[in-house]
Amino acid sequence: MPTVRRTSAGTGRREHQSGNTLIDLHSHILPGLDDGAHDVAQAVEMARSMAADGVRLVAATPHVRVDYPTTPDAMAAALALVRDAVKEAAIPIDVRGGGEIGLEQLERLDLDTIARFGLGGNPRLVLLEYPYYGHAVSLAGACRRLRAESIVPIVAHPERNRTLQARPEDIGDVVASGGLIQLTAAAVDGGLGARIARCARRLLELELAHLIATDAHAPNVRGAGLTAARATLDPELGEWLTLKVPEALLAGKELPPRPHVPRRGVGRRRWRWSSIPPLV
Repeated sequence: MPTVRRTSAGTGRREHQSGNTLIDLHSHILPGLDDGAHDVAQAVEMARSMAADGVRLVAATPHVRVDYPTTPDAMAAALALVRDAVKEAAIPIDVRGGGEIGLEQLERLDLDTIARFGLGGNPRLVLLEYPYYGHAVSLAGACRRLRAESIVPIVAHPERNRTLQARPEDIGDVVASGGLIQLTAAAVDGGLGARIARCARRLLELELAHLIATDAHAPNVRGAGLTAARATLDPELGEWLTLKVPEALLAGKELPPRPHVPRRGVGRRRWRWSSIPPLV
């Protein structure tokens, strides 16, 4: 648990000191596969900045979609290159595999292929990309089908969808269908703008968000930042979102209880934490 210091009396703002332990389950650190790292040198620079931020494990999740049709073999080959380079550079971070699968591409993949894109090396976890525009009408059904196969779907960055920003509670059907929601760190701390930050905060208030990740694409594009996002939250909730939940998911364990965080000025939530189907 990081040390917490009040930065000014009565403001409720908190600042987290060094010593954070973080797990990042979304990054584009693998070179040459998508719009992420350009080469191994840039991947190493990203890994170094993440480790300095307190990340001890990062999942490499290249896009798997029509414009970036990454294969499991290509992901595995790039992952081996980055792992070797990170080890040679003596950077204390564990880089594991994964993939960020688009919904249109998901329907084309068999279960064996999905398992090879298992998030953080866990074949029972899969990261799905929430579309940036319109309603993800097929997502709840996809989550139900994956859960029926004992696969836990994690849905990336829905707060960045302009349609959902108008009604964040609409993602409740995805959660009730077994999906877990992953927010972007720069959305939580306001780095992506006020509208996206409001949606991210509302999802947190409604208990419709379960973990935070960087979605790092380059050293200067969300390259690190989990500590900054965590510092804006209640300390126990921040630890739950950036360490305890991802740690449990990677281990295939039940999620730890969500910390109780008093909410001011927030209406009664529509979806309760208990509505999420069990992980096993």
